[in-house]
Amino acid sequence: MERVVITGNEAVSRGFWEAGGTIASSYPGSPTVSILESMKSYKDIYAEWGTNEKVAMEIAIGGSISGARSIVSMKHVGINIASDPFMTFTQVRTKGGFLLVVGDDPGLSSSQNEQDSRFWGKYANIPVLDPSTPQEVKDYVIEGLKISEDFNTPVLIRLTSRLCHCRGVVELGERKEYPISGFEPDQSRYCMLPPYANAAQHFMKERIEKLQAYNNSYENNKLESNNSSVLVITSSMCYENLKEINAPVDILKLAMVWPLPLDYIKSLSSQYEKVIILEETLGFIEEELKANNIKVEGKKYFPFTGELSIEIIRKGLKEAGVMDFEYKDPTSDTSVPRTPMLCAGCPHRPIFHILKKIKATVIGDIGCYSLGILEPFEVHKTNISMGASLGMALGVAKAQSMSGNKKPIVATIGDGTFFHSGMTGFLQLASCKENITVIVMDNRTTAMTGGQVTPTTSKYFKEYENHGVSVHEVIESFGIKDITVVDQFKYKETKEAITEAMKRDGLSVIVATRPCALNFKIKEPHFYVDEKTCIGCRSCIQTNCPPISMKLYEGKTKKNSYIDPDMCVGCSVCSQVCPVGAIKRSTGEE
Repeated sequence: MERVVITGNEAVSRGFWEAGGTIASSYPGSPTVSILESMKSYKDIYAEWGTNEKVAMEIAIGGSISGARSIVSMKHVGINIASDPFMTFTQVRTKGGFLLVVGDDPGLSSSQNEQDSRFWGKYANIPVLDPSTPQEVKDYVIEGLKISEDFNTPVLIRLTSRLCHCRGVVELGERKEYPISGFEPDQSRYCMLPPYANAAQHFMKERIEKLQAYNNSYENNKLESNNSSVLVITSSMCYENLKEINAPVDILKLAMVWPLPLDYIKSLSSQYEKVIILEETLGFIEEELKANNIKVEGKKYFPFTGELSIEIIRKGLKEAGVMDFEYKDPTSDTSVPRTPMLCAGCPHRPIFHILKKIKATVIGDIGCYSLGILEPFEVHKTNISMGASLGMALGVAKAQSMSGNKKPIVATIGDGTFFHSGMTGFLQLASCKENITVIVMDNRTTAMTGGQVTPTTSKYFKEYENHGVSVHEVIESFGIKDITVVDQFKYKETKEAITEAMKRDGLSVIVATRPCALNFKIKEPHFYVDEKTCIGCRSCIQTNCPPISMKLYEGKTKKNSYIDPDMCVGCSVCSQVCPVGAIKRSTGEE
């Protein structure tokens, strides 16, 4: 049997293919982006990005009710968007196997909050599988589809950022074809209106009870004995880190963390002097066991937030009296942190530079442009969720107006977020009388997550040439008239358009049209600094473009600006903000 080294995300795709999976959908969000990207390499699978997580969920639901094995993947906050169809679909007796793969982000490495998706299992009355290695990821995907069909239930597979991106040895198998039976109308099964939905509540109760009985003897739950009086109950990456420290404990590694195998754990825990729950983020397992009168400890020793590293686990077990060792604080790392930075030639940079110069009050949104929060721009004053900038801008403007404050409000939103969840916000703003300027930063891609397509991508990729949508035409269709389309690399014109828009009452929209420099590999002849003309004022440095730095030229006593020609993509913004014309475009001879 062939064995390969692949990531946890790639293992999801492989397992789905081997299990005869057919319909795959997703919305890009770290840490699960590469699940769908790798899914596209399998010709037997229809894989498509949804406009948002709700649409992606609905695509997979449609596949499932047609008898096709289906999967939808997203990051943890995506379930918030998809929960409307999902929470009703969990009442349906599932036909084709249905998997919801979620990437949690303990430690918030790329997220605005830290959710624990295991709670969705309890909330939605569905099973949750919690793998710990890429091999288990593949195996649990195959097993999850079988459970889904055997128990007529959606199945949630919970990954974490570490597991999504880590690599491990995985055994490859052959694809097992699964015939698609087709959609058969059955209103009592698929129409969740009373009285059908009332009956479904009883079905869900019976289903979760059957799953709990199944989990009491589930072969993938593993007990490892070290002849200890202490039992640690754990799952996922916590198990892998626990194994690294050779703790003198017995280990119960759970594969299915909801519904819990309560009868088995009750019987097992009675044999130990102490039972410790090792789990990241919230005390999901601990709380449930305590509610069922099983004496356990957990969050007493381990933090409620962040990843549980090897050192943190050691420290917790020491506090629990299980281990004795010298603790090293993992936060004492002396490495110098690197501040996230917009790419060279990023079209967001001139917008942020302008907004900072005019001291605008800016309500921000989610995407690459979230970096507008950080130094040196610090223009975004909020960052809540995708599409939130529009409704929040209206709320802020209304509140200010009622208090007598007429200061204009600016909101930013990207093209990906516009289509994901921004159009409804624009509809709300269409009749707005307050002074609000919305800047749509249409860079033709979902850039933050790797450059996935948006409906405005068509101009740059031939395969999407029939998939072109104009942002400003969509906004016009809402009845909004005050729309200005700009090329933000024409710095002075863009600055004038924004400042004039902010002077007008009511809603003004600026659509900035420069595409992502990184994704579309756009490069013009580079710029250079004429050190004889440069006065060292650092106006160009304030644009925060990576190729620009200060350098002490030969024969000088004071540093002047310098542009690295290998990094410069020729966007020209630095030359436009230079007050003395010291920055010039190269001719190939410099």
